[in-house]
Amino acid sequence: MKRYLFALVVVFLFSACASTVYIPDDLSPAEIIQRAQEALDRNRYHVATQYYEALLERYRHSIDLVITAEYHIAFIHYKQGRYDQARTEMNILLGYYNSPDAELLPQHFRRLAHIVLERIDEKENQRRLFSKNRQ
Repeated sequence: MKRYLFALVVVFLFSACASTVYIPDDLSPAEIIQRAQEALDRNRYHVATQYYEALLERYRHSIDLVITAEYHIAFIHYKQGRYDQARTEMNILLGYYNSPDAELLPQHFRRLAHIVLERIDEKENQRRLFSKNRQ
């Protein structure tokens, strides 16, 4: 029993340590985004989120990079089925486009955010319909 408990503790400790990704300070924004996309392609949402959060933290002064990171974090939450959180984050992102300088911002994220919000609405409507039909 003691061996089993010890093995369980060791596995827990190693898995806890593996959950934080080391992101070198000398990575360029493009390299951070590339690594985040690679993690996302492998459905490693937690890792991708850490890269995008590092992008936010390191490049807060660049609105283009902030919008890039915030969109992708919200999209990850959408992929995870965390629709309320994704909706809130997409709406916050769209708030950037209500400024006088909106035309200077990357417009593709605005369009993508609207698409994701529409898909969230569709999925929630399907869920409501399914729940209603089961009753």
